[in-house]
Amino acid sequence: MAGAVRQVVCTKWGDKFDAEDVNRLHRMVRANVTGELRFVCVSDRADGLADGIDYIPLPDVPVVGDRNNRGWRKLALFADISELRGPTLYLDLDIVVVDALDALFDLDGDFRVIKDYKPVRYRHSYTGNTSVFRFNAGAHTDLLDDIEARGIAIVDQFRNEQEFMSFYMRERGLLQYWPRDWCVSYKHDCVHLVPRGLFQPPFKPGGAKVIVFHGTPKPDEAIEGAGSKWYRVVKGAPWLRAYMDVGLT
Repeated sequence: MAGAVRQVVCTKWGDKFDAEDVNRLHRMVRANVTGELRFVCVSDRADGLADGIDYIPLPDVPVVGDRNNRGWRKLALFADISELRGPTLYLDLDIVVVDALDALFDLDGDFRVIKDYKPVRYRHSYTGNTSVFRFNAGAHTDLLDDIEARGIAIVDQFRNEQEFMSFYMRERGLLQYWPRDWCVSYKHDCVHLVPRGLFQPPFKPGGAKVIVFHGTPKPDEAIEGAGSKWYRVVKGAPWLRAYMDVGLT
């Protein structure tokens, strides 16, 4: 994809995240992507988005069991959205970009996702973590048809949207993973376990391009330090601030 426009998309709905979370992600991406960038927010509202961010209204997702739709609404990206086409990198809003992202566009394959950090909780060991994935926008609109056809049964067949997305792509021979050290888990790869965690702060693993914050703590909490369990004390990681505040004047 050398010389091509790098297209990045995020999603936002409800009140879990606000426009500033989108703007911060945009700044981190812009600082870590060379060449021309198109940054898109697919959301239920456009207010507060910074210049340089394209807004696309969030399509409906035919999910019946999860009344809040939670992560399932991310699958709206597979709707037939005329303004969103071609190779696209998706990023969750609660990640931190810590190095250049160009390799995530250039790596071969039609679909790339994180190999989930704790796959044992899924029925399918191949499940990916969809905090960071790359797909061909507009190429898989039948994914939503599959959801609609399954109806309420889908919540018994799949734990969440990332399990279903991984299943769908695997059935079509498209499921591939990022190199393990590119997209690391903050709580599994950056934080020391007790007793070391009592004395040594979290660190940035070598080779990491994105740090994923799934569960707790979230990025802002991680800067100050957090820990809800005695065996996972999380000291502060003030070094995260420089990555999160990149691009601010």
